[in-house]
Amino acid sequence: MDPNHHLDGHVTTNWDAALASRNSRMKSSVIRELLKFTMEPDVISFAGGLPAPAAFPVRDFQDACAWVLGHEPEVALQYGTTEGYPPLKQYLIEAMAKYNLPAEQDNVLFTNGSQQALDLLGKVFLNAGDKIIVGLPTYLGAIQAWNVYGPDYIGVREEPDGICLDDVQHALETNPQVKFIYVLPNFHNPAGTTMCYAKRVRLVELAAKHGAFIVEDDPYGELRYEGEDILPICALHKENTIYLSTFSKTLAPGLRLGWIVAPKRVIGRLINAKQGADLNTSTLVQLITYDICQRGLIRAHVRKIRKLYHERRDVMLAAMEEQFPHEVTWTRPQGGLFLWACMPESIDADELLKVAVQEKVAFVPGHAFYPAGFSEGRSCMRLNFSYSAPTITREGIARLGRAIKRELA
Repeated sequence: MDPNHHLDGHVTTNWDAALASRNSRMKSSVIRELLKFTMEPDVISFAGGLPAPAAFPVRDFQDACAWVLGHEPEVALQYGTTEGYPPLKQYLIEAMAKYNLPAEQDNVLFTNGSQQALDLLGKVFLNAGDKIIVGLPTYLGAIQAWNVYGPDYIGVREEPDGICLDDVQHALETNPQVKFIYVLPNFHNPAGTTMCYAKRVRLVELAAKHGAFIVEDDPYGELRYEGEDILPICALHKENTIYLSTFSKTLAPGLRLGWIVAPKRVIGRLINAKQGADLNTSTLVQLITYDICQRGLIRAHVRKIRKLYHERRDVMLAAMEEQFPHEVTWTRPQGGLFLWACMPESIDADELLKVAVQEKVAFVPGHAFYPAGFSEGRSCMRLNFSYSAPTITREGIARLGRAIKRELA
């Protein structure tokens, strides 16, 4: 029997021909693919951006679920407004006030994780060929979210204190139609760097002068382990900045609960885009999160994980000093979940990963954090320090050190 025909003689759909052309710009995440491999029990993975599961506030979630379903089931299990649950918004407004963030009831939108927020920004703002400025390296989830809309990426260097503003200025002057500048100013993913205050001020001035706006992605801002908090970019110029954050790193990624703070002239467009995507973020999740927040439990939990991740960062840094060849350099992040390591140019991180797999350890090769067309990052890698316990981290870094030495040899 011809496999292209059903028994009734009708020809089956040619699914490849039916696909929209934009599918060619949709690629699987390198990290998602690596995580499949790292599910093997004997592999030590520094690849994912995973919070420590041992620190999840399970009891708090159990109590919150019981309270919400016991007292407000008719609200929690019903459709909600696209904009989000007002009491949780009010909690966030008050929490963000200490950073001078311009959050109000009518300019905050809850999303299914900050990843959806990135996609909504692409849907609302990007046409094919639009130019956006990104650091090199940059968050690969943003690249994956925006590739489908066909923008042109202008890369600028990441420096120890944030993106190179001379590069930004040159990019703006030579590309007058830049739509926006994407930055992760606190504990950059993947670079682990933090943008200093002076650079934040100058970035705001450059963007305003050249008619571009700023997308400030801040999922790790609460996870500072040393140094002083720095004023958010959004607080410096609220009408020219869109701010993103999430509960994924402070409570649990399984919530898939993030938010956008945007100028009121913009937020309605984002709301319309979200309505077409999913109507509203889970009402149940928002009520559970609000219960945990309003009882003060999130503040205690953040203090706990700051201490835990601080220790795990220090363990990884000490292990790298001991196990890595002197030719390897790396960042020392003040917070967040990641650090960035650079090896001699003779080492290709993809080839190193094959050797590392033999040693039963995994990382993300650096080139994954560069848009298509950029060749940098081939000798770099991102390492996550939050997920593994100290003894596992020490063993994993020892394995990775052996793999690097094998490649150097």
